[in-house]
Order: sequence, then structure tokens, then C-alpha cells
Amino acid sequence: MTTLQSVPALGTHPASGSLPSRAETRDQLSRATYDLLVIGGGILGISTAWHAAQSGLRVALVDAGDFAGATSSASSKLLHGGLRYLQTGAVKLVAENHFERRAVSREVAPHLANPLTFYLPVYKGGPHGAAKLGAGVFAYSALSAFGDGVGHVISPAKAQRDVPELRTDDLKAVAVYRDDQMNDARMALMTVRAAVDAGAVVLNHAAVTGLRFTRGRVTGAELKDSTDGTEFGVDARLVLNATGPWVDHLRKMEDPNAAPSIRLSKGAHLVLKRTRPWRAALATPIDKYRITFALPWEDMLLLGTTDEEYEGDPADVSVTEADTAQILDEAAFSIKDQQLSRDLITYSFAGLRVLPGGPGDTSKAKRETVVTEGRGGMLSVAGGKWTTFRHIGRTVMNKLAALPGHPLAEDMEPMNRLPRKLPLPGIANPNAVAHRLLIDGPAPGPRMAPDTARHLATHYGSLAFDIARLANENPALAERVHPDAPEIWAQVAYARDHEWAETADDVLRRRTTLTIRGLATDDVREGVEKLLADRD
Repeated sequence: MTTLQSVPALGTHPASGSLPSRAETRDQLSRATYDLLVIGGGILGISTAWHAAQSGLRVALVDAGDFAGATSSASSKLLHGGLRYLQTGAVKLVAENHFERRAVSREVAPHLANPLTFYLPVYKGGPHGAAKLGAGVFAYSALSAFGDGVGHVISPAKAQRDVPELRTDDLKAVAVYRDDQMNDARMALMTVRAAVDAGAVVLNHAAVTGLRFTRGRVTGAELKDSTDGTEFGVDARLVLNATGPWVDHLRKMEDPNAAPSIRLSKGAHLVLKRTRPWRAALATPIDKYRITFALPWEDMLLLGTTDEEYEGDPADVSVTEADTAQILDEAAFSIKDQQLSRDLITYSFAGLRVLPGGPGDTSKAKRETVVTEGRGGMLSVAGGKWTTFRHIGRTVMNKLAALPGHPLAEDMEPMNRLPRKLPLPGIANPNAVAHRLLIDGPAPGPRMAPDTARHLATHYGSLAFDIARLANENPALAERVHPDAPEIWAQVAYARDHEWAETADDVLRRRTTLTIRGLATDDVREGVEKLLADRD
């Protein structure tokens, strides 16, 4: 690993075409009146900003923390149709989810998503029989027009060849289906880039301290830059509250008497080192409604998730000992003990699902998007699924177009006239990108390692060539950040200059995979902080 003493030599001044400074962005936000101010940089706010900018509106997006800094980077990392929704008869919902899943993974972001085979083990005494699950995965694949093959049933022996840690005691059969997987933080960040490419102005680490009102209508927000304490404001014709678990907090800024509109469900996950390679994921039924996942992800194993009502401060959500024990106990239904050792855990995280308010078990609640208009005219959007993030953006835009008086309709292009499957930045075949990175290394220096080439290709697409150029120009940036991870220092410089990274966590947790691998050591963190500080 690069020693801490050598890190200052890694610094590169911001490259041409890099982002404007925070001061420049604040000045830009303060001087204009925007058609739409989106408060909240989770995937719902990001998607809405992207679609609004495409429609021709003048758009600003701010977030109190980092983009995708909360729930949107704490998901199960799946683009999926929702197999369990068939249990409740939501056939149309599953078909719609499949359409969005395939659009994202095939046409919008094939460089950021990858197909994943799922095995659904059927154990003696389990909640579902082999015939029922076999029929279920067949119907599931049919609702995707068999675009990923036909759901079917295989023998335990065949499944164990792909999942060597599969528990085979009392295993009767294994149902097979396919969905897609992603790195949620990277997908969100690329969508931010798409919004900016379409004309949006964005700023993270800028917290709303109050709302601006004109004759009782919300017409902007007061903000504070958490990086240096600078206070500023943004004027807007319309404000969208897309703050996720904090949506009711902002609604009370608009109207202190606003009634709660949502409830929260906590989903905890564990990340473990793998004892052997996995070529498929496990989706194990726990009861009639719940499934526990074991997903090969980022060379690790992702286990989860829990689903329980959460009533605390969203900022305090964390993985408890009870969560860890539950996840490991449920995983043990289908995974051998040696893969579930606590010594293998590298990271844990928890996110909050935003559900419509009302009674009932959160595990059975619909994952639907709720759009409401407040007393001061502020729109609030909450809920939904990662898989349908583009659809949610379009839904909010249609709501904007239909507002009483049509305040924005004349200035925006209707959604049905915009490209339906506009790709995210960097779109490319990741296999081709990785191949190019391997053969186009610097002539006098060592070629890029295969794991680094693959990592760059599947997290940046064709933008990986920009990172490779940084590494070629400065050999120190071609070195690994940590010897046990594929990331190189050029990614840190790139995150600083092109991806709005302000803190070490922005880099280590969301722009790279070092934290989830358990490799964000004190030396690594200090090195990243030094490189981030070298902005001038």
C-alpha cells in the first residue's frame, strides 16, 4: 500500500473540465431563480432533477449530506421485479418492475448493472413447496417476457456447484430465476452526472435551515454549507421535498401542523468475506411473505435484510446486535456455518424504507410512491423502489405538469416527448472497456491489473478511460489505495475533481468499495483526506 508519507505526492491539481468550486456553485445558486428546487439527493430527488432538467426546466438540487448518503446507498443492491409481490397478486406491479429493471440493465446503464442468477432453495418443512415455487418462478419469468430465460427447478447437487456453501440437509429442490444487481451509490452518482449534463446545478453537504415564503407560498430555501459554515439561499418557483426519511421534518417547516404522512421500516445488511466463489445468489423463504438474501456482491457476500418498524431519529439508524443475530440466524437456513462466522463480517449498514402511513406489518406494506402537496405549495415525494427510479422521476414530472394553474407546464417539455431510455454517462460494454484498459497500459510502465480494470469498467463504464489517463500521467496515482482492493489513487483524485467528493466517507463508502471491504484503515483514510485537501 502507498505509505502515508508519500500521499502528498499523489496530489494533482483539478483537471480541465473539473467541477466548479463550492463557492462558485453557491454563488450560482444564490443569483438565479430556479423553476424547481429539489431538496434531497437520494435517488428520488436525483431522478426528478434529471427528468426536470431534460424537460427544459431550470433545476437546482441540494442535500444536507452526500448524494445517496443515506437510504439510497443502503439498499439490497438489486434491480428486481419483486418475486414476493406475486404472493399478494400484484401481477401488474411485477410486470412494470421488470420493464424498468430491463430498461436500466440493458439500455440505460448496462455498465453499472449485471445479471444475477437466483436460487430459491426448497427445504423439507419450509413455507413453500417445490411445485409452488417452480410455478412462481415460471410466472415471474413470463412477466419479463422470458427475456432472462425461463424460471425452472434444478437439483440440489447442481445448485451446490454454483453455491458451494449451500446447505443441502433436507434440501428437496431449487427454483431458479434471474434479476439484476448494481452498486447503488455508483448508480445514484452517475444519475447526478446525467442531471448536471442536462443542465441541473447541484450541491451536496448543504443543509436546509429554513424555507422561504412569498405570500404564504414556499418559494425557496435557506441553506448552510456544512463544509465551511457559509449561509446562502435559493429562490425557486416550486420546491420539491424529496428528503426520504426526513420528509415529514421538512413538511413541518412548511406547516407546523402537518400530520405525519409516512412510516419507516429499517432494513439491515451484513457484508462478509467469501470463503469460496459464488456464481449465483440465494433467496431463501423465511415465511409466507419474507425472503432472506445472500448475494455475491463486490467480491464479497451481502446478507439481509430485516424489516421492522422504526420510530427513532433517521440519523441514528444503525445495525444492532439483534439485527446481526437475526440476519445470521436466517442465513443459516440455507448457508453452511463456516461462511457465517462473525470473523468474516467486514461491514454492516442499515437503511430506512419510506412507506405510506397507516397500520399493519411493514413487511406487507406496499412499496409505493406518495406525492403530496402542502399548505404552502411545496410538493413532497416519498417511498418507492430503487428499480423504478426512472418511473418515479417521470411520475413526479407529470404531477408538476398537472398542478392547478399549470405554473410550470408551459416551460417544460412533456414527458412523453422525451427519450424514454436515455442512457447514463459512461454507457459502454464493460467487458470491452476492461479489455481496452488491459491492453492500452502505458508503454514504459506496468499494465493495469485485471481486477482493477474490471472494477473500473463496471463502476465507471467508458469514463474509466479518464481515470486511466490520470494514472498514466502520474504513476503514483496508478498504485492501489489498499493492497487487498482493486481501487487505485486515481479514483480518489477523480472523485475529488469530478464526483463532488468532499469527505473521506464520500470516497471510501460511496465512490469506492474500500469501506464495505473493511479496508478503510486509519492510514487509508488519512491519505484520502490529504488528497481531497489538495484542491488548489
